[in-house]
Amino acid sequence: MDLSRLKPAEGATKKEKRIGRGQGSGRGGTSTKGHKGQKAISGYNRKRGFEGGQMPLVRRVPKFGFTNPTRVEYKGINLDTLQTLAESKNLSTIDPAVLYENGLIAKNDKLKVLGRGELKSALSVTAHAFSATAKAAIEAKGGKAETIATIAPKA
Repeated sequence: MDLSRLKPAEGATKKEKRIGRGQGSGRGGTSTKGHKGQKAISGYNRKRGFEGGQMPLVRRVPKFGFTNPTRVEYKGINLDTLQTLAESKNLSTIDPAVLYENGLIAKNDKLKVLGRGELKSALSVTAHAFSATAKAAIEAKGGKAETIATIAPKA
């Protein structure tokens, strides 16, 4: 087999339409764009969301809702996840740095411990917030639930 003789299969390729190459080509004159109008003009580029001059949907529909500038978003981690991590890594203290190293939270996430699951050993847990059931479950096993002070963003 000679690689210099390779070519596409019969009918696999087509010649491109040569538009605007004179009247004899059959596609000269208006170059398939019709007569006049926005889309016939040189350099035409329809903007995203443009609806032909009609008021665009994004401007017809009213704004809705409210974004609270002082809202603090927490990343929730349940007790069963903490127990699994403590068993696999043989830990007795868990804080955001440990969870970050193990890929459970992002670097700047605020951590909230939630109450799903149960603990089998006493753990010292440090987090930005605790649910009431999680705090009770940690302290019932003889562990400590320490809260990190969070500074609310200024409005």
